[in-house]
Amino acid sequence: MDVRAVADLSPDERRAVFERDAGIDDIEGDVAEIVERVRTEGDVALREFAEEFDETTVGSLDVTDAAERAYDEIDAGLREAIETAAENIREFHERQVPEDWREDFDGRELGRRYRPIDRVGAYVPGGAAAYPSSALMTVIPAKVAGVETVAVATPPADEINPATLAALHVAGADEVYQVGGAQAVAALAYGTESVSRVQKVVGPGNRWVTAAKAAVRNDCAIDFLAGPSEVCVLADGTADPAFVAADLIAQAEHDANASAVAVTADEDLAEAVAAAVEAGIEGERAETIRKALESDASGVFLARSMPEAVLFCEEYAAEHLSIQADEDEALLDRISSAGSAFLGPYSPVAAGDYAAGPNHVLPTGGGARVAGGLSVETFLRSTTVQRLSADALDDIGETVETLARAEGLDAHAESVAIRLREHESEMENDERLRE
Repeated sequence: MDVRAVADLSPDERRAVFERDAGIDDIEGDVAEIVERVRTEGDVALREFAEEFDETTVGSLDVTDAAERAYDEIDAGLREAIETAAENIREFHERQVPEDWREDFDGRELGRRYRPIDRVGAYVPGGAAAYPSSALMTVIPAKVAGVETVAVATPPADEINPATLAALHVAGADEVYQVGGAQAVAALAYGTESVSRVQKVVGPGNRWVTAAKAAVRNDCAIDFLAGPSEVCVLADGTADPAFVAADLIAQAEHDANASAVAVTADEDLAEAVAAAVEAGIEGERAETIRKALESDASGVFLARSMPEAVLFCEEYAAEHLSIQADEDEALLDRISSAGSAFLGPYSPVAAGDYAAGPNHVLPTGGGARVAGGLSVETFLRSTTVQRLSADALDDIGETVETLARAEGLDAHAESVAIRLREHESEMENDERLRE
């Protein structure tokens, strides 16, 4: 990897780094056709797409029972790892559950209550790799939120990865379907003969999955549109270049379209990281890693100062922000836009991917500027509650009437005035009775 100076980036180079997107524009038409076929043809379309895209013949689409069997059949060590990760993830998300509240505001009893969505669909990727971690990350927060039915779609295969199935069982998935890609999102959003319709679809996936979520979001809620995975490492001269390089390589391992960047104001560290990356690319996914790291969206960047490096990170708005620096807390305080932050040399992103506890389904492509990752709140709906006494309404009545009439909504004003006249009449009657 070459070291590039932040100050010398051309407009095109800046766009490549800072304006990452999900890459769905050129497949929107194809995805729309897939979604429409599933919506109108149901299971027939799902089985045909399984043959075409997954090269497998699907019998029953419902494989919920297979998840329970997989849990009993997998290696004991893998089962323990899944259960440990699930426990950590569940414990973290239980801290997020909000409490209903009511308070008195000078006679206005105001509050907020939270209720879970009834039916949620989660997409768990498969295909070239297995993602039991995504099974845990999508299903567990939904169940912690109290969602009654969590339906999961995962790509079909002659034998679906047992680790993914076992993780779905541990997480508490209520329904599991062997359906993949854009057609899975459509099945969850609209329902078929076998797949029950849900109210919201969440979870990571490739650009076909993302494009399908974009296509259905007017009919079914989604979490967010996520693109290829990404990491931004902010480091100073105290960082271990081998650690920084390892995190870049690990992120690049996901996908040839993944983005992996490191930024520092220390030239020696920048050169050492670049060298360590070159030396560390190996293994079965070496080609994927190299493609990701050689893209214009990846690289080691040299800032003129740490403040400039911080500004780089804030503009980047990373899915994963790793701060490997002596003053990591102070640096984090200066960065508002990041999906998940990893502080210190012994907090690799991979720990968060699997078992630290926080969710790994996070916004990409700068989405962290406006949103956070998957959480318990993703699966809740809130209702504000108001109860006003007559005196409290009287206190704000003139304000409401004035604003309503200013907007030309006389009926709004009258809905307040009629109550206040009645209240005044009751008070006058009470006064006469007392006399």
